[in-house]
Amino acid sequence: MKRTLSLLSGLLLSALAGAGIAQAADEIVIRAGHGTQTAHPSHLGLVKFQELVAAKTNGKVKVQIYPDRQLGEEREMVEGLQLGSVDMAVISTGPLLAFAPQIGVIDLPFLFKDSAHVYKVLDGEVGKSLLAKLEPKGIVGLAWWENGWRHLTTNKPVASPDDLKGMKLRTMQNPVHIAAFKELGASPIPMAWGEVFTSLGQKVIDAQENPITIIYTNSLWEVQKNVTLTGHVYGPHVVMFSKMKWDTLPADAKTAIQQAAAESTTYQREQSARLEAEQMEKLRAHGMTVSKVDTTAFRNATAKVAETAKNIDPAMLAAIRDAGK
Repeated sequence: MKRTLSLLSGLLLSALAGAGIAQAADEIVIRAGHGTQTAHPSHLGLVKFQELVAAKTNGKVKVQIYPDRQLGEEREMVEGLQLGSVDMAVISTGPLLAFAPQIGVIDLPFLFKDSAHVYKVLDGEVGKSLLAKLEPKGIVGLAWWENGWRHLTTNKPVASPDDLKGMKLRTMQNPVHIAAFKELGASPIPMAWGEVFTSLGQKVIDAQENPITIIYTNSLWEVQKNVTLTGHVYGPHVVMFSKMKWDTLPADAKTAIQQAAAESTTYQREQSARLEAEQMEKLRAHGMTVSKVDTTAFRNATAKVAETAKNIDPAMLAAIRDAGK
């Protein structure tokens, strides 16, 4: 009798275990990484995306978020997408130019008039065409989110390009950005973001450039004194998926993910605008001097970058400029 009960118990446990395995097999887990802090709008956008995907799939698809470079620096995450070790990533355009150099067109200085111009371009045919350039590299481009307008932070005030002469300024590993700052007279130094705070503190570099949300969430007031609102480049964040992972998903999951990416884009951009306004005041409260500047001299100094930059499609550049008229 005991043996029979023991056997029945074993069979029941096996059945329960089998059911658990089947349930786990039905569940789809997406590991999504990004390089910013949890207060950044792209993290908030991913949380909204996570909620939308769960709702649209009745919990079948679960998004796990790994912020602040937990899955690697941005370039490493792009490589992870190609290898299938990272399912999803939200990163800036800098590292992408090594994989789809045509994307460099949107990194040209003073290309966009305002945010409305940006959204018209990135949500239209130009943006879709640029995202499609990633697919041959094993990456599915889903959406354009907002990192923000890039500004300078420095130890000494900057009012004109002359103030940048010889300044050691950290940039992303982005040839378009590097070319622009060379034209402005600075000495651009490409550097992974994880090294920047310490390098500023140790005076290895004198300056860096980033959107307000990055400046604030990384406490750069501790190592820099001045913010100069140049708005020299609009910085998007690109929402991407590993094609290896994408190809394993059922059609309904793909549809849910695409819809969630589109819907969370509006939310993410709204959070970006809200946080930028709030955090600019907080930077002042932390003792940083935040200054507006006449950008005419900066625009004139960088006007020829578009002509000399590689992999810029003249027709696409013209379409972008025409969209702002």
